[in-house]
Amino acid sequence: MPWSDLGIILASIPGELPAWRGVVTAAQLVDLCQAVRDGGGRVVSLWGTDERDRGCGFKLFVALQDSNGLVIAELPMGAGNPDHPDLSGIFPAAARLQRANYDLTGIRAVGGDARWWLRHGNWPAPAFPLRREIDPAAGAVAGDAEYGFIRVEGDGVHEIAVGPVHAGIIESGHFRFSVVGEKVLRLEERFGYVHKGIEKRFETLSLIDGTRLAARVSGDSAVAFAWAYAMAVEGLTGTEVPVRASWLRALFLERERIANHLGDLGALGNDGGFAFGLSQFSRLKENLLRANAEAWGARYLMDVIVPGGTRVDLSAQANAALLDALLPLENELRTLHDIYDNHAGLQDRFMGTGRVSKTLAEQLGVIGLAARASGLRQDWRLDLPIEPYPRLDVKAALQSRGDVAARVAVRFEELGEALRLCRALLESPPSGSVVTPLGTAQVDGIGIGGVEGWRGPVFIAISAEADGRIRRCHPHDPSWQNWPVLEHAVIDNIVPDFPLINKSFNLSYSGHDL
Repeated sequence: MPWSDLGIILASIPGELPAWRGVVTAAQLVDLCQAVRDGGGRVVSLWGTDERDRGCGFKLFVALQDSNGLVIAELPMGAGNPDHPDLSGIFPAAARLQRANYDLTGIRAVGGDARWWLRHGNWPAPAFPLRREIDPAAGAVAGDAEYGFIRVEGDGVHEIAVGPVHAGIIESGHFRFSVVGEKVLRLEERFGYVHKGIEKRFETLSLIDGTRLAARVSGDSAVAFAWAYAMAVEGLTGTEVPVRASWLRALFLERERIANHLGDLGALGNDGGFAFGLSQFSRLKENLLRANAEAWGARYLMDVIVPGGTRVDLSAQANAALLDALLPLENELRTLHDIYDNHAGLQDRFMGTGRVSKTLAEQLGVIGLAARASGLRQDWRLDLPIEPYPRLDVKAALQSRGDVAARVAVRFEELGEALRLCRALLESPPSGSVVTPLGTAQVDGIGIGGVEGWRGPVFIAISAEADGRIRRCHPHDPSWQNWPVLEHAVIDNIVPDFPLINKSFNLSYSGHDL
């Protein structure tokens, strides 16, 4: 372990994930991050806390992953003008995390990009919403809304601004293209338009009530966030989940993966000028969602997972119905896969478009589906397996081209694997209860949870007050790591291919703009 050579004392974090926590100095934090990076590891997330009411100033937490699991580095800082070394030179994905953390807590990274990220003129400096004295019910005074986009100048170069309001029913994001003709020279993104104050809202809720909010961080990843949140609370309270509840959670997660991949494959066909693909995959997704409603009373499974287990069970009749529906779906997917692979128009649009090399993906810290499409074998179901995944022999999809075609191929492969996992879960369901009472939360502890959602790893860290209320809850969507690579993937492509490239990643705005 690299931290053992740095004089960092670690303590194990209770819970399902292999994780440790250690207090570091600023110099140790930099050395630790560099050692993890040199060893092939990555940054998972970064967040700050206000501990002044406990006489501890501020703290920065950095979650890292290496071959041993997760380590949470904790950097204490003073109460006045807290700052820390810039980590973006080691982990480029840390750049926007640091900017957002400053906007919310006032903890500044010294060096790197100092532009604000979330403010959008909604509140002025020095008001930092996640500081303890800020009343979430109080109105905010507008601040400076000017933003310093980076300009590209030269003969024939002009800018195209897309968004933040879009023609389709999607959330708000701004894309500033610098182009010559239709060729893209540079893209700069700007988000934060759907910042909802979720992390502040968590502070007003109990550990149990926070479940509903966690499931709504990013609606298309409701199961992933709800499971990660429940896992964090269970670790914080020393609660062991029933075997049947873990089995149900995996079934929920794999069905969420299937639904999103079906939707994306249809949308990618449509963006490639193949409306037949949209209609067929939309039909298959609709059938899956209706089956969810029949089995559990909800098309989208936002409230089925609770700390301690699950809120719902699965009857024998519903189990049989879900199992019977797998084979027809598998057969249709094989046919549609052949159609996509042999459609000259689609392949012309997909092949070579929006390419992200393995080297670039490694440099930028790309994760999840996008990483696997660029030749990086990353999947928390294999790397940090939780029950019941160690029993299921999960096989990670892998492609090497890194283009739209590769990201489409990964989706098809993951659909086949998710259906296989669902079959295994439904054919051998364990018996028993589905929920158990929670223990008492550790006031000075930290709970962490994480699962491989359909985009990539979803992570949550949580701490509690003595009365059982949430003190701090930090949810992290994999889109934080992957939005920056889109700026690189589009370079040297033409502007009309951007919607196709963007959809091939299909990253979350809502999960990003907490």
